[in-house]
Amino acid sequence: MLAPALILDAPYVQRALAELALLAVLAGVLGSWIVLRRLAFHTHAVGTATFPALVAAGAWGVAPQLTALAAALGFGAGIERLSRRRRLDPGAATGLLLVAALAAGSVLASDVYESGAGVDRLLFGTLIGLTERDVWLTGAATVLAVAAHGALHRSWLAAGFDPGGAGALGVRAARADRLLLAAVAVAVVVSLDAVGALLVAVILVVPAATVRLVAVGVPSLQLGTAALAGAEGLTALAVADRLDVGPGPVMAILGGAVFAIVAAVRR
Repeated sequence: MLAPALILDAPYVQRALAELALLAVLAGVLGSWIVLRRLAFHTHAVGTATFPALVAAGAWGVAPQLTALAAALGFGAGIERLSRRRRLDPGAATGLLLVAALAAGSVLASDVYESGAGVDRLLFGTLIGLTERDVWLTGAATVLAVAAHGALHRSWLAAGFDPGGAGALGVRAARADRLLLAAVAVAVVVSLDAVGALLVAVILVVPAATVRLVAVGVPSLQLGTAALAGAEGLTALAVADRLDVGPGPVMAILGGAVFAIVAAVRR
């Protein structure tokens, strides 16, 4: 462990702090819509669906972000189509695909491919092992998320809370929903290096769900989520450095504890 006076001088810590700041903004902008539109389970499933693609990327020698994005977008498109055709309950379809993706990734990692990264890193991330490219990609995704929110937040709100009346208002609900799912897929992909395929909800769902218990409107929900996500990330990074453990799992435990406390107080 680095001395407290020197820890901020370490490049890997600086990258981790920059990543946390960007992910906090991303959580505030998109995490709020994930919670309001009840996409929490979908978001977790999208993260898990990228696991086989991440394993394959190491063997193919391609950027893992590309294969992960293809898997995330394909998963989202498949669930969206099943939901609209109503041939299968969306929750059941999501659960089936989630289990299949996790099983396929485990088989590929153990018997078929030799991934460039360990399975534990793919599943739980490594906030202190980020590259500059990871941070730049997260920055680009954050800018896109802010732009999408500015252009589509009225459509997302109308389609989410009054689907029947959205068409009368000229809102193209189907297109708005697809763009929201695409934005969630991008957010999941850029979160993978920090928290892994199994813990994307730690950033994109848990802080927003916690603030949702006390927020009174969308702007306050977004600002509160960004602040809480940043605070939890910084605390988790400090605790992980002190205990020499992974920041992702620490963030998950901390986020769950904060949610439980807020829920108990709120009741």
